[in-house]
Amino acid sequence: MNEVMPGNAHALAPLLAMRGMVKSFPGVQALRGVDLTLNAGEVLALLGENGAGKSTLIKLLGGAHPADAGSITVDGREVDLRSPKAAREAGIAVIHQEFNLVGGLTASQNMFLGQETARAGFLDQRQERRRAAELFQRLGVEMDLDLPCNRLSTAQQQLVEIAKALVFQTKILVMDEPTAALTLQETQRLFVIINDLRRDGIGIIYISHRFDEIFEISDRVIVLRDGANVSEHAISEVSRSRLIEQMVGRELKNEFPSRSVSIGQPRLEVKNLSRGRAVQDVGFTVRGGEIVALTGLVGSGRTETARLIFGADRRDSGEIQLDGRRLEIRNPRQAIAAGIGLLTEDRKLQGLVLGASVRDNFSLPNLARLSWVGFVRKRVEREEFAGYVDQLKIRIPHQEQRARNLSGGNQQKVVLAKWLARNCEVLIFDEPTRGVDVGAKYEIYELMNQLAARGKAILMISSDLPEVLGMADRILVMREGRLTGEITDLSQVTQEQIMQYAVA
Repeated sequence: MNEVMPGNAHALAPLLAMRGMVKSFPGVQALRGVDLTLNAGEVLALLGENGAGKSTLIKLLGGAHPADAGSITVDGREVDLRSPKAAREAGIAVIHQEFNLVGGLTASQNMFLGQETARAGFLDQRQERRRAAELFQRLGVEMDLDLPCNRLSTAQQQLVEIAKALVFQTKILVMDEPTAALTLQETQRLFVIINDLRRDGIGIIYISHRFDEIFEISDRVIVLRDGANVSEHAISEVSRSRLIEQMVGRELKNEFPSRSVSIGQPRLEVKNLSRGRAVQDVGFTVRGGEIVALTGLVGSGRTETARLIFGADRRDSGEIQLDGRRLEIRNPRQAIAAGIGLLTEDRKLQGLVLGASVRDNFSLPNLARLSWVGFVRKRVEREEFAGYVDQLKIRIPHQEQRARNLSGGNQQKVVLAKWLARNCEVLIFDEPTRGVDVGAKYEIYELMNQLAARGKAILMISSDLPEVLGMADRILVMREGRLTGEITDLSQVTQEQIMQYAVA
């Protein structure tokens, strides 16, 4: 391993040291003696493919799982992190990709949940509000302390999670994919806050699959692969291509696979689609063999448009055609029967039944074909799913593995498998690579290209502008429920030009 001492590592002991961390689950060796150090005032990027061990390592640090072997020291003193409470008492806070907020409670109520301030046996909500206001002032943001968190924007909920972490006198802050649902402007605001926390001496472990962010915000980077350390670098001394190669264990010359485009006739046609203010008079065409990107800021109406096409929401007006035939779609069952598949933005809540096995998840939209006189043909089911496991390189110990126990990339591949088995003619990919590592991204991109080559119509919804530019044949931009721009010549277009349509 390439050991590099960061410029601010002048103390005798690091703020955090994890040595020889080992953890196994049934059928899986998740960590194989991982080492990690973090210094006060440092941003450490933790990189690795899905399944590399990042999440397991963070769960050990946050007290969610006990380690099988290894030691953890904070400020030079060994700590026993057997529970989340023990981690909080040690000054460790973890902000997960899926927020851990109670939607019906306000920001201040969420921040002090489980450690409420009391006076004479009664909750001292005035004191909590005062402390909450002080914390948001420290973060340099204004927050409506009377508004329930389920009415806050994603960026505001992210700020509540950060303020919630600071209530505990946090020394070590872990941020897991913190910008996954943020706009570019919100991401830059978050970076300002991270730099402020860094100046306060807080050590930050930053997990992201977005390399632009890694190079902008971090001081040092550690790469894991297959549950073990691969490399460690000062961020100023390593290239993007080198990090990608170390993550995936092979050279990826390009982040986006090349393809020769053969565009056919119009397949999906959407005309005058509307639902309240969320989607207003939206119309476009996707042709066979074409990948059309639909982009815009969060809340622009992209996902709402996809849900109307798929019948998940009832449209006020509009028409949907497939191959020139008007479709009467009132629910997802009718959309699936017509040949339309939707890979939802939130695979955990909408794309998978997390408590069910991966094989059962694969079978759900395919039961009619896999069944005979009301009974599932188990052998056919197992063999067909096994074929997609091999084709998509899904990492599972067995087909009975629960979907919730898979990494994000492998969960996404299971969702892909069930729609591929349906042989849909139109596939809507809503944020297809959110929370997915660079190697799995490339595999998903290759699959999308293969589907397009077979004449499928692909609508890709994405807020990742490099992905939009790298994959799309044509770009549609939305703002406040309306289409504001269409870009057909991608040879000279820039991210800034796309953003002009998104905010104009």
